[in-house]
Amino acid sequence: MQEETTEIKQKLRSGFTTGACATVTSLAAANLLLSGQKSFSSSITLPKGQVIEFKLERCEKLSDSRATASTIKDAGDDPDATHLATVFAEVELSAKSGVRFYAAPGVGTVTKDGLSIAIGEPAINPVPRQMMTDHLTNLADENGYSGGFEVSIGVINGEKIALKTMNGRLGIQGGLSILGTTGIVRPFSCAAYIASIHQSIDVAHANGLFEIAASTGSTSEAYIQTRLGLTDTALVEMGDFVGAVFKHLRKVPMQKLSICGGFGKMTKLAAGHSSLHSHDSSIDFDYLANLANGLGASSELINTIKQCNTSLEALKHCQTHEIPLANRISQLARSHALEVCHNSVEIDVYCVNKAGELVGSSLSGSNVL
Repeated sequence: MQEETTEIKQKLRSGFTTGACATVTSLAAANLLLSGQKSFSSSITLPKGQVIEFKLERCEKLSDSRATASTIKDAGDDPDATHLATVFAEVELSAKSGVRFYAAPGVGTVTKDGLSIAIGEPAINPVPRQMMTDHLTNLADENGYSGGFEVSIGVINGEKIALKTMNGRLGIQGGLSILGTTGIVRPFSCAAYIASIHQSIDVAHANGLFEIAASTGSTSEAYIQTRLGLTDTALVEMGDFVGAVFKHLRKVPMQKLSICGGFGKMTKLAAGHSSLHSHDSSIDFDYLANLANGLGASSELINTIKQCNTSLEALKHCQTHEIPLANRISQLARSHALEVCHNSVEIDVYCVNKAGELVGSSLSGSNVL
């Protein structure tokens, strides 16, 4: 679970998904079995046509009909828990045609409805499955092989790494998911993170829940779970991607959404931003000063707010002068959320400070704390 994010900008670098790593390792292992050629690197074609070469850490036979290969995942500068993890494939030749998938150590198994993979199946998503199937089918054709493949995908220490993800509450037990729709990880596009947000909502709906709470980090999530008494399945860790929550709620019906975040993040939402990360939005102190002015702040306080370095500093000054800035931010954040969702979902907004204490809220039917 991520902490509330900071406002530090970095130079960004792209990387590759676990699905791409699973594809290249399964292909290398199968190629060793069919051609006898041991590889130190291997190339695959991604869904959009890019041909990418990967360095292999291992490629060797385990028996005449079974081989393994591994590679180290490079996620670039995306905040990805699987960055530098070792992804491996074990491939066994089979008389039965086709490709069948299994979870090796470090890859989880689906245990709840609502995901794109059926209960009991290894947590290998549809696009990676298709990528592996396409590459292995082409390889079989090239080598005149009419049999099939038993493919087990694993991640070294994957069960431990999975504790840093949302897999547990999604019902993926025993390890990680093998993800990816394009094969490429775009820095701070956070495709895997957004996919987890969508999956969290899908799983909640599939399991009969109609109230969820989306939070920006661990501090805000701890507050909202205690406040509302919700189960883990009802919790959506949205991080900075509040827009992904709103967009998915247009497709998946929910009766109620509670949004909980740090004051700075909620300030950005109130101003109409759908991404709350510093790469996409920043705190507007003139905006905060104007809001405080509308709440009766003195000229001196307004000027002080404009000179603040952080949103919490501005909030502290307002609290000292009994200006309910956090409530006003909550009201505007809720108004924007209702406008973007444009459906019948009921929305509440809660603002917390870094200690996880409530500083403001806007609730359905009431704007009182």
